[in-house]
Amino acid sequence: MKQTFLLLYFFFTLINYSQEKYPVDYFRNPLDIDPVIAGTFGELRSNHFHSGIDIKTQGKQGLKIYAAADGYVSRIKVAQYGFGKAIYINHPNGFTTVYAHLSRYSDKIQKYVKYIQYKKEDYQTGSLFIKKNKFPVKKGEIIAFSGDTGSSGAPHLHYEIRNTKTEEILNPLLFGLKPEDTTAPSIQSLKVYPLNNSSRINLQNKSFILPLKSSSKGKYIADRISAFGMIGFGINVFDRLDKALNKNGVYSLEMLVNGKRFYYHNVETFTFPESKFINLHIDYEHYKKYKRKYQKTYKEAANKLSTYKVLVNNGIIDIKNGLNYTVEIIAKDYNGNTSSLKIPITGKASNSLFTQKIDTTAFNIVAKNFQKFKNKNVTVAFPKNTFYEDFYLDFKVDNGVAQIHTPTIPLDKSFTLTFNVSKYSEADKEQLYIANVENSKYPSFQYTRKKDSTFYTTTKTLGKYSLVADKLAPEIKLLYFKDQQWISELNTIKVKVSDNGSGIKNYRATIDGKWILMEYNHKNNILTYNFSDKKLVGSKHIFKIVVSDNVGNTNSLSTTFFKKQVN
Repeated sequence: MKQTFLLLYFFFTLINYSQEKYPVDYFRNPLDIDPVIAGTFGELRSNHFHSGIDIKTQGKQGLKIYAAADGYVSRIKVAQYGFGKAIYINHPNGFTTVYAHLSRYSDKIQKYVKYIQYKKEDYQTGSLFIKKNKFPVKKGEIIAFSGDTGSSGAPHLHYEIRNTKTEEILNPLLFGLKPEDTTAPSIQSLKVYPLNNSSRINLQNKSFILPLKSSSKGKYIADRISAFGMIGFGINVFDRLDKALNKNGVYSLEMLVNGKRFYYHNVETFTFPESKFINLHIDYEHYKKYKRKYQKTYKEAANKLSTYKVLVNNGIIDIKNGLNYTVEIIAKDYNGNTSSLKIPITGKASNSLFTQKIDTTAFNIVAKNFQKFKNKNVTVAFPKNTFYEDFYLDFKVDNGVAQIHTPTIPLDKSFTLTFNVSKYSEADKEQLYIANVENSKYPSFQYTRKKDSTFYTTTKTLGKYSLVADKLAPEIKLLYFKDQQWISELNTIKVKVSDNGSGIKNYRATIDGKWILMEYNHKNNILTYNFSDKKLVGSKHIFKIVVSDNVGNTNSLSTTFFKKQVN
């Protein structure tokens, strides 16, 4: 009886602690519609884990966004990419909520933001840190409207909860938001890896994909393998929530070996600095080659993710000759819907002398050292610990293209790439820039710093780079009206801009010589000015816009329009 009482006491104490740690009734839904999730917390993204949840907005923009709890606006940011228009609210309980990809803010906040934009004469505000008493908000107060700004693929609300002091990011579902989810994760494929030269899998010393079959709903089994030595697994899996077809991330992965837990991680919380280790958590080489992400169920030595909770031998399995093993990988979503995969293994030593050939080159990378290499007119410089491990770098220059290995190895830091341009005339230098030319048809502009005889850039991506010339100015097209036209019925001026070379760098628009705020939608290349921003004096006006690309080629458009101001 006493033992039962102690167990019940411990159970309820644990529940109360969890509720205190993550209060489930404190924050309300930031929308007034049932939450349908398009992206889960901790989902695998390019070079980072998703830091919030994406809530669908019925394919629309302009839905009301509500403060999730009492607090005050602590930060506002307007950016061309990333979060686009975002707002941060600090709450008395020590958490911060973040709302991103907004179309606009509530009237009082919008008025302040426009004041800053016109003062700076720039659409992008950078981070505006707000004093505590400037914009207090109440739970349920309208703070903004949903949109599709920044690096958003479709209209939705990106919603985050952070620890205000530490900036630790927390899964918003821990706080009581409950999207409908009765669907178990879907296991797509499995990959097996030999983890040293003496390891063997089906008499081979190379990784490969194992065939799977479904034995029942949510249950999978792989073909039996024979193996010996240190091996590991990687799993390609996604989750769907109810009412949405989006392929989302799972909440947790667990691996059992003969019933004993060897590996476990979940996405309860993580920090921004560790998010880059996603490239060690996944099979990065496979992803870069085939665009499919395998999550490893073992931990690389350099991986500093805090999401790993239980690890035996870092999830690496040591297969012994003559023994049989059953490995089970279990994938769960936040609601506990579960799928599992079993892999039968027979321990079998191999007499094969085959080992993978080590690809040696003249450029030996020692990860802990600073290293600098030169080839013809190109120099690469790698700071200490740019790479996670030692290896041999492929580095060659042919026909002006510098190939710095292949983009299949993840980097922890940026390296510097320098081109000697002394052979070019000053006029030619003006139009040259460094580009990533992995896709030779579509060179990708790299921010290029120019000195007298050298151009250089910094990047975290290996691959092909070259000097590219951009001799064409941006194109500008006025939409929906023509020069000398009355446009009293129009609420906006819209201009389409494009550049086939280095890309648009900046633009400046005026009416009657005074700067106006034009919002640039880089997804459709349209700039928009809203006439509600300023009162026009008179009926005849001159609109002018100047657009520049990244090497300084400039184009301009000027037109006269007539419009009566409507009060």
